[in-house]
Amino acid sequence: MGTHDEKRREVNVREGYVEPLGDDITKKIAAGEISELVVVAEGEERTTWFVWSLVFCSSISGLLFGYDTGVVSGALVSIGSDLGLESLSNLQKELITSATTLGALLGGLAAGILSDAVGRRPVLGIADILFIAGAMGQAICHTVWAMIGTGFLIGWGVGIAACVAPIYIQELSPTRLRGRMVVINVVAITFGQVVAYGIDAGFANLHGGWRWMVGLGTIPAGLQLVFLFFLPESPHILLRRGHVDQAHGVVSKIYAHASAAQIDFKVKVLHAAVKQSVETVQTTTFLERFRSILFVPDNRRALIVACALQFAQQACGFNTLMYYSATLFKEIGFNQPTAVGLIISGTNFFFTLFALKYIDIIGRRRILLWSMPGMVFGLVLASVAFHFLTRNTGNVLVDGTRYSHGWSGVVLFSMIAFVASYATGIGNVPWQQGELFSLEVRGIGTSLATTTNWSVNLLIGATYLSLMAHITPSGAFGFYAALCALSYTFVVFCFPETAGLGLEEVRMVFRNGFGVRESRQLRKVRMEKRLRTAEDRAGDV
Repeated sequence: MGTHDEKRREVNVREGYVEPLGDDITKKIAAGEISELVVVAEGEERTTWFVWSLVFCSSISGLLFGYDTGVVSGALVSIGSDLGLESLSNLQKELITSATTLGALLGGLAAGILSDAVGRRPVLGIADILFIAGAMGQAICHTVWAMIGTGFLIGWGVGIAACVAPIYIQELSPTRLRGRMVVINVVAITFGQVVAYGIDAGFANLHGGWRWMVGLGTIPAGLQLVFLFFLPESPHILLRRGHVDQAHGVVSKIYAHASAAQIDFKVKVLHAAVKQSVETVQTTTFLERFRSILFVPDNRRALIVACALQFAQQACGFNTLMYYSATLFKEIGFNQPTAVGLIISGTNFFFTLFALKYIDIIGRRRILLWSMPGMVFGLVLASVAFHFLTRNTGNVLVDGTRYSHGWSGVVLFSMIAFVASYATGIGNVPWQQGELFSLEVRGIGTSLATTTNWSVNLLIGATYLSLMAHITPSGAFGFYAALCALSYTFVVFCFPETAGLGLEEVRMVFRNGFGVRESRQLRKVRMEKRLRTAEDRAGDV
């Protein structure tokens, strides 16, 4: 009988009863002995309608991100003389795309820090307002500089949303489904690109159709702005403000199948972790916290990993391909370049769905190790194909030239292989960046990582056409392949596995290095605990 009672007490602790832990819960959490992950709640694997509605409404931010990158591609080949010039030069095309990226860079830099101060939800609303204003401005502009200026405004909205939406989703998702929920935001990005290419193709032959392309982006932004009035704030932010009852209400809706004791324990563990962060914030200045993310070893390692993954996502040239795909396919001889671009965006969307299903099962690290070699293959094949495609034109693309359909087809195949591999791994994993940082530096860390993304995006986007002209298309894609291979090497040696670890638990991984081996061991321990809990429950029944 005594043995059964001890077993029952052990199961009760795992299931969320707080009494056996005593009053030192904060110390236990600080020491890494208790995390939200081991607070097993009934039905954690079943996502409620409440969580789905939160994630889908938040993911409209991703759709806006994807729509903007996709719609630019069709607009650049449709503007013609509508901006007062006979046609746009390469420099003007680069300025239009780079203005949006520069705005996104600045927006991303400010977003995480601002969301820590005023909350995740209001900042998403600010992003929607900026996007609406910019899209309406682009739809009615008549000069290149007006197009550049309104693109800069859109960029601010895109950058803010791209930074804050994943954090908001992570903090509102059940622990074991967190990766999958964030990937939904990436699915929305790819779906936005598909929608944009579809609209591009639909309006391609209409005079002034590009104005409809950019203007229609106001619709999803307006819808999200309305939805935000009905969404709750993140429990982490509510607890930071001392609104424990409101946070309890939100957590009870996230874990709708859990018992009252389990919900209480979830909130207590989360509150204790947040309390540590609040104490840090209250006893330090922003400058001190900024310095801590650079000079405190575990924070610095988390920042290096987050920034390196965001660098890898853009240095491979993917977003540049999305910006200029219609222009590229037009130059190599496709009669319907926007329709061909739709194939690329459709591939991106389809393989992001694969990541949606498997990112929490396979794990962040393993999915990168499997997919990134495919990216290198696609880029190397593109480099070879461009070399043979352009042999008769001095290894440069000349618009209007009749190129070999065979080699043009190889270019298209290589792009599909590259995009499929990209969408499976590096297109998704970097946006899990919020889980790498402890709460007190999460806003700063995600802002710096997102800024890295947009900085590299700006550099690659602003130099793509010039790079194609000066070192040839073959050289440009070979250069991107080399950067991709370098990024893969970083993942092998420095990227730990974070799938299955609680948000406040991931920081333990970086205490004594980049934690590749430690994360594997910690994840194994957590999985064994879950299995034992399941066996104990089965035995009690």
